[in-house]
Amino acid sequence: MTESGSILTFILVSFCLAIILIMKKDSLPAQMKRYLALLAIVMVSISFVLILISFFGAGK
Repeated sequence: MTESGSILTFILVSFCLAIILIMKKDSLPAQMKRYLALLAIVMVSISFVLILISFFGAGK
């Protein structure tokens, strides 16, 4: 898989995790919900940085 394919896969997985956590927030235990939410925030933040890097790198 190419570098752009790996980045795209990471972005899709991170946003899917965030969406699943939002949809299933009532059925998760409180302790697990906290750690999964932190993981999702970190992954989505990294995804936004990767998106920005790919936009700025596309002009080269």
